[in-house]
Amino acid sequence: MREWVLVVIATALMTAGALAAPGRTAAQGGRVVVVDVARILAKSAAGVAAREQLEREKAGMQKEVDGRRQELEKLREELEKKGPLMTVDARREKQDAFDRKRRDATRLVDDFQKELEKKEQGLLQKVLQDISGIIERLGKERKYHLIVEKRGAAVVYAAPDADITDEIIKAYDQESAKVKK
Repeated sequence: MREWVLVVIATALMTAGALAAPGRTAAQGGRVVVVDVARILAKSAAGVAAREQLEREKAGMQKEVDGRRQELEKLREELEKKGPLMTVDARREKQDAFDRKRRDATRLVDDFQKELEKKEQGLLQKVLQDISGIIERLGKERKYHLIVEKRGAAVVYAAPDADITDEIIKAYDQESAKVKK
């Protein structure tokens, strides 16, 4: 899923870069630069904050899942130890309760995973929208011919001076700080 998002961003960035300097070609002095969106997400203040928020939510969900797991373990142990001493109906009732709780726990884990993925996509989408505007603005200001996403566009080689990721992170952190004030 992340690769798809990066490919979409790369396409948008290439279009923005081409629009930033219409009519110019690399031979006429237009510059092609690269940006590493994954590194922006990992190192920018907003990206770090989003990841920390997700980790806090994940920890809360994990705590609930662990509680359910312990409850299931206790039920399983009770069935193993006391099961042979129970009546057939009582054992069946306990086994049914155990199976029901196990299914509920499995559903809970699936729901938590889907919820986390949805929240991650929402947070990533906001960060990606924000950086797209910054990338486009920098492309226009510096008259870049083309800006390519480093990982999604299968860049085989990029000179270190062609990588503007750190500049994007700096600009993004500055804009994020202005919005918070």
